[in-house]
Amino acid sequence: MIIIRNKPPSPEFLCYMQDFISKYNVPGPRYTSYPTVPHWHTEDHTESRWKQAVSDGFWRNGKEISLYIHLPFCESLCTYCGCTTRITQNHKIESKYITYLLKEWKLYLATFGGQPIIREIHLGGGTPTFFSAENLKTLIDGLTYEATLSDDFVFGFEGHPNNTTEEHLKTLAALGFTRMSLGIQDFDQEVQKIINRKQSFSQVKEVTALARTYGFTSVNYDLIYGLPKQTISGIAQTIAQTIALKPDRIAFYGYAHVPWVKAAQKSYEQYLPSPAQRQSMYATGKKALMANGYHDIGMDHFALPTDSLYEAFATGKLHRNFMGYTTQDTNLLIGLGMSSISDSWTAFSQNEKLLSRYYERLDRNELPISRGHQLTTEDLIIRRHILNLMCNFETTWEVSELLEIGFGFNTNLLATLVTDGFIQWTDTGIKINDAGKPFIRNICMALDARLWRSSQQASFSQTL
Repeated sequence: MIIIRNKPPSPEFLCYMQDFISKYNVPGPRYTSYPTVPHWHTEDHTESRWKQAVSDGFWRNGKEISLYIHLPFCESLCTYCGCTTRITQNHKIESKYITYLLKEWKLYLATFGGQPIIREIHLGGGTPTFFSAENLKTLIDGLTYEATLSDDFVFGFEGHPNNTTEEHLKTLAALGFTRMSLGIQDFDQEVQKIINRKQSFSQVKEVTALARTYGFTSVNYDLIYGLPKQTISGIAQTIAQTIALKPDRIAFYGYAHVPWVKAAQKSYEQYLPSPAQRQSMYATGKKALMANGYHDIGMDHFALPTDSLYEAFATGKLHRNFMGYTTQDTNLLIGLGMSSISDSWTAFSQNEKLLSRYYERLDRNELPISRGHQLTTEDLIIRRHILNLMCNFETTWEVSELLEIGFGFNTNLLATLVTDGFIQWTDTGIKINDAGKPFIRNICMALDARLWRSSQQASFSQTL
């Protein structure tokens, strides 16, 4: 039985939240990395240093790696999307792009100096199912040909309900894929129209059922609150429809309004809900999901107790990187494709964002990196604590660590967070209270030494 209590938040709750929203709704990172991209020291990053970091990470991690493949093409522009994409209906470009992906992979194979053990492959985008099933098979076969698969490998892909076909699911399942993520965002047709993302409930239902038929054991839905023309009652209806299809996990993100990055977002600014309405939408959705068996995980995820994401959270093994929350923590993530980001744990590297530049660099047999960062000792310490907070809602430290970084936290902000009842802060660590979970980005900002020491004004979406 689906439990939905479509009751608007009380005036007391709205007043309570409004005070904190006014105080904490500031631009801030989502912490898929630390340091965050705007605070990378790119001038110190070279291809030779990156190759050394990759080689060191490869052997340090027992040759185990995760792969993220960026497939940037979409047939139409979803105006809410902040990802790096290329809009086209020309499918002849598929083969060339895959050829260059595999060329980049060959360069990494040479850098490793040994046969990699692949624990994870994730196809992101863009729209991975823009590519034909046959071309996706060519890609996966090329990636795995000179590699070993770990015993617990996990393959997943992001799909659009409109063009994820039975042939896609059949082919990917045969290649070992068991996870599918569908970008739903909202079932309300008015919201879909204004963000140019149209798919019906019946299409989503059909693709979900087909995936389960072909053995996919984990189905995720991406939902977004704070979109233009969204209402609290509309969110409640979308959540009810989602629960009816019972995906194994749900990512319930706050919409990131970044018109300085994506100009198309300017067209609907007058229709955006207020920060207080956004938080009411999230509270409404969270309450319904938890009343129907989903568990609150990390910053913005929910999962059934049978899903591996919940199991990772419950056992303290949840990880977060540029792919979001994941159950795999190899500490060596290689991103292939235009604009992809890689992480060796001690360094980050991002590929060229222009497709022409990506191709040009590979034509010269160069890794197509455009910027990156070598982590300092302080970076590594702070990174671990922010990761712990994002994944486990708590972190502990030794006094020697604090001495190493010169007590490099924003203690004034931490004290305020304690006063507001959001965290417990002691000499040995931080624990986030239930009241503080919606403010987790703000809490992590208190530990972000590069953010609060910086004189530059980085551009981030609002935290609430």
